[in-house]
Amino acid sequence: MMTGQPIRVMLVDDSALIRQIVTDQLSEQPDLLIVGRARDGEDALAQVDRLQPDVIVLDVEMPRLNGLETLRRLLPDRPIPVVMFSSLTQAGAKTTLDAIDLGAMECVGKPTTLSNVASVCGELANKIRAVAGCNVAAAIKRRKFVARASRTVIGEGTAPSKRTALCIPHSTPGVTDAFCRDKVIAVGISTGGPPALAAIFQALAVPSPPIVIVQHMPPGFTRSFAERLDRLGKIAVKEAATGDRLVPNTAFVAPGGRHVRVVGRRPGDATLEVFDAEPVSSHRPSVDVMMNSVAEVYGSNAVGVIMTGMGRDGVAGCGAIKQAGGITIGQDEESSDVYGMNKIAWRDGMLDSQFSLETAPCAWFEALRRLGHVQPV
Repeated sequence: MMTGQPIRVMLVDDSALIRQIVTDQLSEQPDLLIVGRARDGEDALAQVDRLQPDVIVLDVEMPRLNGLETLRRLLPDRPIPVVMFSSLTQAGAKTTLDAIDLGAMECVGKPTTLSNVASVCGELANKIRAVAGCNVAAAIKRRKFVARASRTVIGEGTAPSKRTALCIPHSTPGVTDAFCRDKVIAVGISTGGPPALAAIFQALAVPSPPIVIVQHMPPGFTRSFAERLDRLGKIAVKEAATGDRLVPNTAFVAPGGRHVRVVGRRPGDATLEVFDAEPVSSHRPSVDVMMNSVAEVYGSNAVGVIMTGMGRDGVAGCGAIKQAGGITIGQDEESSDVYGMNKIAWRDGMLDSQFSLETAPCAWFEALRRLGHVQPV
């Protein structure tokens, strides 16, 4: 949001201590203005029309009206960007992912100690900047579309049509497990990623090469996210761990707060390494770290995919894959919640083509065919 005015922020949390700590931290940012605070959802809904916030920071678990119910009552008539502010628990992670499905734009984990207050609030400030000005109504419409399309894919809906179904890849002679064993798909994604990837993974075909995903997400949330993706389709999905072998029909989600890279002397023997290091491109995990390692190990056998999200993480990584002879593709503006990382990669010539969210499964599969010069039937 480039208005020259500070971003108006409303903070909703049942803890008076959290409200004060976050207010103190965010008030140090000249481009952020705390215009109001509420102790629960009921209190927030009573104030929102008067305060007119640009962004709402919303707690998950609150008395009277919790975060999910607040979203259900808020967003249909007031599509304001919301950043969920959740405790780092399994239950909190699951509820936060449900909130993103409902239309929340981002999530941040609450500080666990006084020592990490500043870093968490710094991340929160960046998330607020990322979502300010987002077209939430359009994002909700997209999420409803892909939810309907995904139900069609897995047999719960009516017959698909061009307007209601995702593109579903069809198997191609030559694209076998053996073909996929020395290939890889490397995915970088941020704001809007969870619902986008959920839709894609319900439609992806097998056999598929291993898929490595960096989704910008707080520590503690990525395991729940990986488990959710694992339940959706034919691709097995897990949170990445050191030593994981990159095998066909399996996807790996980088753990929140840690980098992941591919290691090995040749693609067929590649494994993952999860490690701690400083943020790269302002993120940990970083898409650039992951994609640079993919380029080194897989070379011209890699597909790089950059999707919705703010900033430029993944731009250099796509460039590395492209330089190594791989294929790079990016999500288009119309279907992105935030056209940022993918916009810069496209503008800077780091992508071979763009795709819409609706055509993403087929676009990924088409890039795979191009790697092996396999002709579609």
